[in-house]
Amino acid sequence: MLLEQQRYIHEDLERLEQGVADRMREEPKILRDRLNRDHEVSQLLDQIQQQSAELLPLYEDRSSARSKEILQISTGDPFEEFYRQLNETKEHHARYPNEQAENPEQWYRPQKGGDDHPFIVESMFSGEEAYGRFFDLHGCHETFLNLAESKRLGYMQYLDVFDNFQPGQGGVKRGEKLTDEYFKYLGEVMLYLEDFMRRTRPLENLDKVFGEWDTDFEKAWEKEEIPGWQMDKTAKANGQGRAPTAPDAVWCDACEKEFKNENVYKGHLSGRKHIKAAEALEGRGSMTLGHRLKERAVAEREFRIKKLASAMSTERDDSRVNVERRQGMTERERQQELENLYNMSAKPAAEEDDDDEDGGDDKIYNPLKLPLAWDGKPIPFWLYRLHGLGQEFPCEICGNFVYRGRRAFDKHFNETNHITNLKRLGVTNTHLFRDITSIEEAVRLWDKIQKDEKKQTVDEGSIVQMEDAEGNVMPEKVYLDLQKQGLL
Repeated sequence: MLLEQQRYIHEDLERLEQGVADRMREEPKILRDRLNRDHEVSQLLDQIQQQSAELLPLYEDRSSARSKEILQISTGDPFEEFYRQLNETKEHHARYPNEQAENPEQWYRPQKGGDDHPFIVESMFSGEEAYGRFFDLHGCHETFLNLAESKRLGYMQYLDVFDNFQPGQGGVKRGEKLTDEYFKYLGEVMLYLEDFMRRTRPLENLDKVFGEWDTDFEKAWEKEEIPGWQMDKTAKANGQGRAPTAPDAVWCDACEKEFKNENVYKGHLSGRKHIKAAEALEGRGSMTLGHRLKERAVAEREFRIKKLASAMSTERDDSRVNVERRQGMTERERQQELENLYNMSAKPAAEEDDDDEDGGDDKIYNPLKLPLAWDGKPIPFWLYRLHGLGQEFPCEICGNFVYRGRRAFDKHFNETNHITNLKRLGVTNTHLFRDITSIEEAVRLWDKIQKDEKKQTVDEGSIVQMEDAEGNVMPEKVYLDLQKQGLL
């Protein structure tokens, strides 16, 4: 029966691949439908991996059961094997007479949302998240406010600085970060952002991305490149000794004392004073190591939160705009907006089919050519005027692309496309080129910046000052030239 099992798995793999192809054939217009499609495809891909994992051992045939079955079919009586499998099938149906036959062709076909087939993403997101468009960091914000060393920040301010851990800019002091409450708070923020990223990007290989971030942190930690977590000079010098003043002298770290030669140092090692000092040094070293390990754990979570926030900068900006927009609404308007969101989500599939058949509701009345919102309908005209979407801002650096509205125009300066095109022009310091859209102007400004940097470059030889025997102070270069000429 191993051959039959192989055949069944191959057929199921083909049905799974067809299910993926059916879902990827069309691109949904609504965010909810697109996100639900991606989650369904992700589940089908997981099933393909599981089925392939079951199929591989059958081909490897380590127990030789498949080879024996092939040999039995090829060399034995084929009718005997056929009737044996037929009797097994009859015995199975006699044991389960009321078992319903299923059509496997229907297993992986796309299903429209409704009461019988609800969307996968219905229970994944809260109303504040709006199917992955916005962050819902209210719980993390409350935890942050309950920290003894935190600042009193509003929710909108918190969205701006929750990944900024520098003291004075939303973060707390280094010595106050080693508490259990702060460590748990970082874990809460990190887990939420990771979970949000997995829910909104189901088709990306996030485990690989997280692994690369861990590698980057390891390298940066070893090189002392994590901002705010560099070891101080006293900690670096602890246990590393001191350079002896004499050629044969030896320095003792425990006693902090210098000895004239190796023999005197060896005789000193057996003394009681040295033994006590060595034990005390070992205790201090273990305490310093434990303290550093705790700092590393906190720094790792801060590093991961920064990476996650940077990877989801669009959702973060949209969350801030959404909070600002909702603050200007009444409670009734907020509830109405939430009801419209859920009513759109709960619309039965039968009604959608009726709308498709009628064809009257598909035609949206939009004489002003207003942009479409996330629900596929034109946005209100007051919102169109509020964001200035009637204004067009072209950008020559981005290939003469036209941005509608000042907000979209300002936002695109931090996007990858604009930054990449600037780097192609030779510009490396891109943050100085905000509001510059002309290629000629950008090149001219970059040439001016490079020329100014060359003028401001100071000769290193003129920085170091030397003093001769008479007390005359001069640059090091002049001092060396006079010394070579024998004038000093």
